[in-house]
Amino acid sequence: MEAIKITKTSNPAVKPAADKLGFGKVFSDHMFLMNYNEGLGWHDPRIVPYGPFELAPSSVVFHYAQEIFEGMKAYRTAEGKIQLFRPEENIARMNRSGKKLCIPHIPEDIFIEALKQLVTLDADWVPAEPGTSLYIRPFAFASDEMLGVHAGKQYLFCIITSPSGSYYADGINPVKIMIENQEVRAVRGGTGFTKCGGNYAASLHASESAASMGFAQVLWLDGVHMKYIEEVGAMNVMFKIDGKIVTPDISGGSVLPGITRKSCIQVLKDWGFEVEERLLTVDELIEAAESGALEEAWGCGTAAVVSPIGLIRYQDKDHIVAGNKIGPLTQKLYDELTGIQWGSRPDTRGWVFPIC
Repeated sequence: MEAIKITKTSNPAVKPAADKLGFGKVFSDHMFLMNYNEGLGWHDPRIVPYGPFELAPSSVVFHYAQEIFEGMKAYRTAEGKIQLFRPEENIARMNRSGKKLCIPHIPEDIFIEALKQLVTLDADWVPAEPGTSLYIRPFAFASDEMLGVHAGKQYLFCIITSPSGSYYADGINPVKIMIENQEVRAVRGGTGFTKCGGNYAASLHASESAASMGFAQVLWLDGVHMKYIEEVGAMNVMFKIDGKIVTPDISGGSVLPGITRKSCIQVLKDWGFEVEERLLTVDELIEAAESGALEEAWGCGTAAVVSPIGLIRYQDKDHIVAGNKIGPLTQKLYDELTGIQWGSRPDTRGWVFPIC
């Protein structure tokens, strides 16, 4: 593997107070870059000061959206150590996204080494306050100067990091979601299973409309029949129905295979719960809500880890879940996963990846 060249900043940024971090607004001092050229492969891995990079107006990414990204975090334990949570899963998912978008495979050893060296160099940017973390955003895109609908031959792989405040600074409050039955986010055979910007752009119109009515997220239905539950905005979704855990099947390729989702399923099975990954119709969900069989509901993803759902609206009718409070299983799941991530609970499954 080609050695990573490091150029340190001569002008370190001032770190904001922990209560001023928010999410994705402040960026650490350095970033990782690596280029790809057809025939040469990935080359010139380097860590440089965070800042703009120059792209031609004709760059493929601007016109044909050939790009992918990931989201992960570095956590500081009470002992001051820094660790990642299941980074190999993010690397594998990014390469699955890349295969669909015709972006060359990024070798895992280079990816891991880039994460280790970048986070170690900017270790002072990993906050220590409860609930805070260093958000990590790897992304790759076509950089060719070319118009024409063809896969690029040149790419840039970049990793930036951002210290992030506690997602639940004011406590874990259930969110209101609205089931969208007019627009769709993804379709079978499309890019729904990937993390690419186009998926998120396609969700903005419905999400903004829902937000204007006071809803935190849109709950998407499938794009073929408009009757099967898929995912909630930027998260996967799970329901406790009559004691069983039901979560939408991801084998159709229109739902993101979430790493937090995967972790939740493993923990729940370890606790003895029956977990059904299957097609779930909106009618079945609403019937369960009206009969009282729907005991709890939550979203799960990197940012929030677990986000309780307290109200679901469908066709202008509201359905309260778990008394609009966080359910006991949702709370237990949140405590278990965050305990592993921040090092306050034992990692018995080999999910923690120490950095420094």
